[in-house]
Amino acid sequence: MLPFLLLGTRAEDAAADNEYDAFLAFSGLEESMLRRVRLERRPLGSLDVDAWSGILLGGGPFNASDPVDTKSRVQRRVEEELASLLDVVVARDLPFLGACYGIGVLGTHQGAVVDRAYAEPIGRVPVQLTAEGRADPLLAGLPESFEAFVGHKEAVRSLPPHAVLLASSPACPVQAFRVGRHVYATQFHPELDVRGLCTRIEVYKHSGYFEPDQADSLKAMARAGEVHEPPRILRRFVRRYARADGAGALRAVVPESPQHTPPPRRGAP
Repeated sequence: MLPFLLLGTRAEDAAADNEYDAFLAFSGLEESMLRRVRLERRPLGSLDVDAWSGILLGGGPFNASDPVDTKSRVQRRVEEELASLLDVVVARDLPFLGACYGIGVLGTHQGAVVDRAYAEPIGRVPVQLTAEGRADPLLAGLPESFEAFVGHKEAVRSLPPHAVLLASSPACPVQAFRVGRHVYATQFHPELDVRGLCTRIEVYKHSGYFEPDQADSLKAMARAGEVHEPPRILRRFVRRYARADGAGALRAVVPESPQHTPPPRRGAP
């Protein structure tokens, strides 16, 4: 099977490693089948998109909508590389799933309005599928409404006409959308469980998402919820797009039911 590629932008090792472990656990992939590139550390370089079953883009502290002159040199380089990659991905309708920061990157690339009008604090929100979302191969069969973890300073305000709105929440009109048949993005985090969110609360305690003295109450909020459906999206993404090298699609690569406890931290590929 061709591996999947996870692109990360988190400079903090604790958050970056937890993100990778969570994508491993909830996708059902082994390390050899989910390769990671930390873009904040090194350039992406030349990428043969045909060498991958699909591409995943995680969240991070960057905001795609920030004025260019406020972005660091690293962020500008990362976003230029991602834009070039999306030129190919969208043109060829290749399997792609961006989460949180990923929805801002894909939205910006596709001409969506991305700004801070619909930011959401760290928390659990009810995500509501649209009619198109209920019919979408990646989301069909999920409850029409389910809880998901969010925490973002920017969001998509409006989509271009060619994008398909898949999900919304009361405070954020675009929680998921699709371009073409195979290019997806979610505002919520499909890879986050309680453990992962608590890790990020600690890592980003002083990053402006919340007041530092709210950390304990936010962790209690996370533990009180029932956030089980979003990880199924990762499992489905893998099942749908896993490809044999030169032999077409593979079926039943991993079971449908996600596991909810990420494994202990493994060495990064």
